[in-house]
Amino acid sequence: MVVLVVVMLLLLLSVHQWRHPKDKPLPPGSMGWPYIGETLKLYKENPNSFFANRQKRYGDIFKSHILGCPCVMISSPDAAKIVLVTKAHLFKPTYPPSKEKMIGPEAIFFHQGPYHSRLKKLVQASFLPSAIRGSVSEIEQIVLKFLPAWENTTLNTLQEMKRYAFDVAMISAFGHKQDKEINGIKQLYQCLEKGYNSMPLDLPGTPFNKAMKARKLLNETLRRLIKERRENEKQGGGGGLLGVLLGDQNQKVDQLSDSQIADNVIGVIFAAHDTTASVLTWLLKYLHDNGNLLEAVTREQEGVRREIIEANRRLMWDDTRHMPLTTRVIQETLRTASILSFTFREAVEDVEFEGYYIPKGWKVLPLFRTIHHCADFFPKPEKFDPSRFEVPPKPNTFMPFGNGVHSCPGSELAKLEMLVLLHHLTTKYRWQVVGDEDGIQYGPFPVPKKGLPVRVTPRNI
Repeated sequence: MVVLVVVMLLLLLSVHQWRHPKDKPLPPGSMGWPYIGETLKLYKENPNSFFANRQKRYGDIFKSHILGCPCVMISSPDAAKIVLVTKAHLFKPTYPPSKEKMIGPEAIFFHQGPYHSRLKKLVQASFLPSAIRGSVSEIEQIVLKFLPAWENTTLNTLQEMKRYAFDVAMISAFGHKQDKEINGIKQLYQCLEKGYNSMPLDLPGTPFNKAMKARKLLNETLRRLIKERRENEKQGGGGGLLGVLLGDQNQKVDQLSDSQIADNVIGVIFAAHDTTASVLTWLLKYLHDNGNLLEAVTREQEGVRREIIEANRRLMWDDTRHMPLTTRVIQETLRTASILSFTFREAVEDVEFEGYYIPKGWKVLPLFRTIHHCADFFPKPEKFDPSRFEVPPKPNTFMPFGNGVHSCPGSELAKLEMLVLLHHLTTKYRWQVVGDEDGIQYGPFPVPKKGLPVRVTPRNI
């Protein structure tokens, strides 16, 4: 009887939650089970199939209930532009509550208005081309540290790319100064990452519970680091995003709190780590599978290398601006892999949208991958064809870093670390995929199965 009463109460709650006084209907779709919704189906299925099947059944706009939230999915460029650009004030950026807790509620991702504008200016100050062009040598040093360790070994590409992207993210977040707290931050972040995509069950022993404990310790560690950097401010804030945020403390009015600084530093590491590593893994996969393309990229990089040797210098920012084919390969990888399959927004008020009603508080998800794989915008979308980017894509059809005021401010850094790695990797090494198992795994970003195990050998020149 108790179970029956609880189920009835949940049903009544869900009916109340999804009814509305408007004359416009809710989008078509299924809300699944009370509270659970369709979350288990999302975790069980290929996420791309999950969305594609519902789009085929219900159209470009449909509803669902995932990760504890009622949601509306949109899969047309025009609708995505409305949500992300023209009517962005009606749809604030948000994540499910479990993700927000883990990253930190003061992170730039979850806000709009004056606070967001202020933070974006500060974050962009760390990632504009003018700011990161001096990082080429530091990123190159990281690459040159990793590559010899890969030689004549079999490695898990995804895990190695995570290590590489993490080291670059740490420089972008904390600068070149190696504080005594940095190693502790690395370990705590890795523990946090393990629970980030788990079911949000805050029970003793669960991955989510362990991650939340790590998040608390990470916050305490960052506060100590912030205190140390402030005390040494006269000797320089240490660089990176942390240095920029601490520099804003000179404003006597409305200073950023330690929690605001910590949440945004953690948020930048999250944004700069997993996604970039996943894209790099796909880059190696696509170049491995397209031998002629790999040789063409190599020839382009050899041309850059000759200029560097003749001038007796290191790789520089301007060199990375003269890699058109390699850049198109990266663009096509971003489109084909579509690591960021969708993004979360939340309706800040009741909204009439494309003939439907979206209640206040509902999540709205522009489905980037569905748009990137639409044959109307990218003919033969499953074919890996970098030449398609010889002509700029139609507006709002290519959004690997999002769109509008909340697009990823670190996109240039991500592309830079890909170019630097490919420059050295393609000119000095070759890699062979180990095993014959093909396919995709999700965690949650789509990556080749088993992380793409490869054997790396020196290139025969």
